[in-house]
Amino acid sequence: MTDQAAGALPSQHRVAAAATAGAAAAGGAAGSVASRRWVQLALGVLCMSMIANLQYGWTLFVNPIQQKFGWERAAIQVAFTIFVVMETWLVPIEGWFVDRFGPRPVTIGGGILCAIGWTLNAFADSLPFLYFAAAVSGIGAGAVYGTCVGNALKWFPDRRGLAAGLTAAGFGAGSALTVLPIVAMIGSSGYEQTFLVFGLGQGIIVVLAGLFLASPDPGFAARVAGPRSAKANRRQYRTAEMVRTPVFWLMYLMFVMMAAGGLMATAQLAVIAKDFKVDGVPVSILGLTLPALSFALTLDRLLNGLTRPFFGWVSDRIGRENTMFIAFALEGVGILALGAFAHVPIAFVTLTGLVFFAWGEIYSLFPATCADTYGEANAAANAGLLYTAKGTASLLVPLSSVLAAHGGWQTVFYVGSAMALLAAILAVAVLKPMRARLVASSAAVRPVA
Repeated sequence: MTDQAAGALPSQHRVAAAATAGAAAAGGAAGSVASRRWVQLALGVLCMSMIANLQYGWTLFVNPIQQKFGWERAAIQVAFTIFVVMETWLVPIEGWFVDRFGPRPVTIGGGILCAIGWTLNAFADSLPFLYFAAAVSGIGAGAVYGTCVGNALKWFPDRRGLAAGLTAAGFGAGSALTVLPIVAMIGSSGYEQTFLVFGLGQGIIVVLAGLFLASPDPGFAARVAGPRSAKANRRQYRTAEMVRTPVFWLMYLMFVMMAAGGLMATAQLAVIAKDFKVDGVPVSILGLTLPALSFALTLDRLLNGLTRPFFGWVSDRIGRENTMFIAFALEGVGILALGAFAHVPIAFVTLTGLVFFAWGEIYSLFPATCADTYGEANAAANAGLLYTAKGTASLLVPLSSVLAAHGGWQTVFYVGSAMALLAAILAVAVLKPMRARLVASSAAVRPVA
């Protein structure tokens, strides 16, 4: 061995050592980022769980309010309609603030408004006061909802379906653990004290969690997807650009049909159970016996939360439109079967569970599809605008009462099933090729910050 060769060995060792150290550092950094994004997702799920009662817990307060003031139930429920409208229709604006200033200030502001809204409910002694409180709560809930979903889409460009599903599940099933404590406190301390305690408690937790929320840096999606991935070089659409594409309006139409169809078949579950004379009939499943309506409500809430991450996870593997076809078709068949067998108590329980399971996934599939199509830079505002389809669908739900009055519940089931089956066909026959062409045309466009 020559002296030159011998002298080269230490240099080679140094290069190898440096490469090993660099790889270890890169691996450590990647592990740190991976841990951080799961922490961000967990914080989002926590925030969503804390605002779930604003929608799903409202029904527990209606009767106590009516008993105290003697207001008509329909007049009290106007507050709920105001809440839903404010919670959905302002999300695009709130999402714009998230995309520009980050999730922290919007979430903190939303948590404060949620606490103020329920505190106002505790002191509301007139219907206008109650309506104003509902508007404040709705704005706060929408700010938190839009922020958490948008942030999940940004942190998980490689698993958007699962991330959006887990986040939405926090809202869909987050109130399950607090139903019994709320009922107990209303019975022991009154609904006013319950509004105050839970409003302040939930709001404070949202504010504290919001302090730790953050957006990924602008290059995060490219690093996760890989520099050669089409997703890494995809055009980042602004909301004004997105609404000029037919794909967005097709997704909006499908979202409305699925949301309205499911709501028309499920929003009046108690009335349907009573009309079919199964509401109080005991049903036993896996050793658990409950009245059919109580069993259905419990099972439906559980499945409505489970379906969001499940179908989101499935869509990450087989594609968004393929998953939509499976879930939406299952919804259409489930609604038809419910119409045929709702008079059988055990069938009523299991089929309503199926309907909820095949319906709740829209709150994970559509946001994930939106971010896949239009990029993550403006994901909060873009997905927020698509989310207003829920508000649009809620305006169609009263038609179910009209249809039931003139054609019976079978007419409602037929209409709901038809909309779900049509949405399933549109997903694979129209949306899939249209979205593929749009994505291909923008795949090589440099992202806009």
